Amino acid sequence: MTTTITTTLSPETRVKRAPGRRIALHVFLWVVALSWLFPLVWAVINSFRDYAYTAIHGYVSLGGFTLQNYANAWRQGEFGLHFWNSAVITVPAVLLTLFLASCMAFVLARFSFRFNLTLLGVFLAANLLPPQALLVPVYRMFRAVSLPDWLSSSGSLLNNQLGVILVNVAFQLGFCTFVLSNYMKTIPAEIYESAKVDGAGVARQFFQLTLPLCRPPLAALATLQVTWIYNEFFWATVLLQSGDKFPITSSLNSLQGQFFTDYNLLSAGSVLAMLPVLLIFFALQRQFVSGLTLGSTKG
Repeated sequence: MTTTITTTLSPETRVKRAPGRRIALHVFLWVVALSWLFPLVWAVINSFRDYAYTAIHGYVSLGGFTLQNYANAWRQGEFGLHFWNSAVITVPAVLLTLFLASCMAFVLARFSFRFNLTLLGVFLAANLLPPQALLVPVYRMFRAVSLPDWLSSSGSLLNNQLGVILVNVAFQLGFCTFVLSNYMKTIPAEIYESAKVDGAGVARQFFQLTLPLCRPPLAALATLQVTWIYNEFFWATVLLQSGDKFPITSSLNSLQGQFFTDYNLLSAGSVLAMLPVLLIFFALQRQFVSGLTLGSTKG
């Protein structure tokens, strides 16, 4: 009679038996991280350097440090005005996108009807089309829309920040709806049944039950949406025609000359432009990470 003994190695034992594999993995991760961070770190270093010094000694050198690049970039790029324009576009667009996506995701997740999946596919279809393919029809449609004078000085959605807000909401709505609907489907149905027994209607279930439970994915989506809409340049260039209405991305464009570009000045402007996004990310970092890792430990 033969007895077969099966042993199961713990994860710690397997790691100890393969130290070379672990070291190789760590080296690979460090190389990837440094390769990813190098352009950013190099831009920050050059933003503190004088162009005259780098013109003589080259960019692969140290010295000529100054803070004047930031003052010149702020003044030459009119960063104060364009920061305000970006806030006027980004804040309403993000809030409106998340609210509408939450409403649609709640309907798709909690109610079963004939065209449930079809409706979700329609929302996602907008993300499959490149913006350039819709340039001409969107431009003509926005030009044909008539608005009262108190809402638009041009009488249409062209050269109006409202048009940029609406087009960003339209393109970001599908992705947010998809993410939120998948998360809302993981909320136990027993919670809603208990709410119904307590007399909670659909509106109360949505505002007082679903939205508080969706804070992690909403925080993660808010961080992503702020980054995408804040850095968006294509639709702002197409739909806006007055320089005093352009977002912050146009400030960087104005720092580039026709025949000459001071890359140290441009680096300083890039650092100034990315500061609001970094502050928002660090403020929502915990919620952002928890929102991205939802469901990773289930099973």
